[in-house]
Amino acid sequence: MRIVISEFISLDGVVQAPGGPDEDTDGGFAHGGWSHPFFDPEVVGGAFSDALATADALLFGRRTWQTMAAAWPGRAGDPFADRMNGIAKYVVSGTLGEGALAWGGTTLIPGDKAVARIRELHGSEGGDLLVMGSPTLVRTLLSEGLVDELRLMLMPVLLGGGKTIFPEDGVQRPLELVSTALGSTGVQVCTYRPVGS
Repeated sequence: MRIVISEFISLDGVVQAPGGPDEDTDGGFAHGGWSHPFFDPEVVGGAFSDALATADALLFGRRTWQTMAAAWPGRAGDPFADRMNGIAKYVVSGTLGEGALAWGGTTLIPGDKAVARIRELHGSEGGDLLVMGSPTLVRTLLSEGLVDELRLMLMPVLLGGGKTIFPEDGVQRPLELVSTALGSTGVQVCTYRPVGS
């Protein structure tokens, strides 16, 4: 399976709480919902639809999974919501128990076994394993060389600080830009792959 990362990201690299004010206020982050003014239904919506169409499963960190699990089950009836609810899902967590996995089709990956289990999934047959949000998990995947594609929805805004997906380990990781699309709001959807993959 290819591991594909899909993120809303500001020009200064912040991915924290793009969806709403209470999504993630860690560190006093006060800009929750910052992506809304720049959401282009055709370009950004199309990028998400395309990513979901080629995915066999979704992979989340705990906080993003909890946000999604609270939002999507009640939205049945449109094709995107039905796909989100019907697709297989994995959540990496050291604190969730199996009994807490109320969002249908979710499998728990214990935090202490995450890298090994994700390596197994990465080496198995199938479509894409799509990761949305989950900055801590994405940093780990990038550090471990487990990312096959980055799809960044680059929003024309500076947020002045917040969570990022990029490791701060001093390692250079060259990427190749394989496609880009410009939306009417100034958002750019940029798809990158590691050089040599």
